[in-house]
Amino acid sequence: MLVRPCLLLLGFSLFAAMAAGQPQSAGNTGSVVGVVTDPQDALIPGAKIQVTADAGTLRTDKTNEVGGFAIANLPTGMPIRVTVSAEGFGDWSSDPILLADGQVMDLKSIKLIVSAVLSSVAAATPEEVAVQQVQFAERQRLFGILPNFYVSYDTRFVPLSPGLKVRLAVRTATDVATFVGVGVLAGINQASDVAPHYQQGALGYAKRYGAAYASTVTDIAFGSAIYPVIFKQDPRYFYQGTGSKKSRLLHAIASPFVAKGDNGRWQPNISSVGGDFTASAIRTFYYPKTDRGVSLIFKTALQITGVREVNGLLQEFVWRKLTTNSNHPRKVRNLPGQGQ
Repeated sequence: MLVRPCLLLLGFSLFAAMAAGQPQSAGNTGSVVGVVTDPQDALIPGAKIQVTADAGTLRTDKTNEVGGFAIANLPTGMPIRVTVSAEGFGDWSSDPILLADGQVMDLKSIKLIVSAVLSSVAAATPEEVAVQQVQFAERQRLFGILPNFYVSYDTRFVPLSPGLKVRLAVRTATDVATFVGVGVLAGINQASDVAPHYQQGALGYAKRYGAAYASTVTDIAFGSAIYPVIFKQDPRYFYQGTGSKKSRLLHAIASPFVAKGDNGRWQPNISSVGGDFTASAIRTFYYPKTDRGVSLIFKTALQITGVREVNGLLQEFVWRKLTTNSNHPRKVRNLPGQGQ
């Protein structure tokens, strides 16, 4: 079982060295390297590698006997895309890549999906595709630990059923990382003695932890399940990933206030904003009397909204690189009547 990981590690080192060792042209150029495998990490020799840009195909190559490739002298300062194909497998395409001068971009292990699997998925109904999207999302974790379930990297939108919206909410609220995260935050707030003001000691911490977890669950329940079901809105953040930095920035900042409806159209995010205010209002019933009032409801709701804006920016520009299972096979997205 250790053979394949060792081969992959050897492949990464070998092809990075190959790219670095290839002569560079006088202009600004960079390189891409990678290793192509099947879902079981078996190496795929002879896979076709194609590098394209807006102007057309730049380079073509094939993986060698250990499934690796290294392509040098690629232009910098312009978006390029790497496509990998092999007989018996579905094509794989990278997101747009912008190389810097002299950069060696390691695409790491590129996993190709067996064609038979893609054919069965391509004929899936929208409901089945939605289930597949949620299954992918439930394996998305920041640093491999923290749940990152409420972001969709799939560019084709399908609405979630009420059951799937509830499923994601329950999965998030009962995740081990949620319990631990609430405990750590409660401990920090207890040590700092910030609002809500509970007494010090084990009993005070227990009350603070209970209040913090109740607030978390309430926000998730209303903002990500109950209101999205009632108002027929999707609670996920839809990763844009392409376009100008300005358009991506505006997309991220607007995410707490704009949601995709189940009809696929953008609309005011009643679910998220309503969930934040509802959770803020409910928590006043179990907070100490000194930490209640209308002003606290608005203050807390606005703080949560601010956190959502920051999260949107991180989702768009940072988190994907640090999230496991974020590179979904492109052809899983196909719906009946849509092209490959």
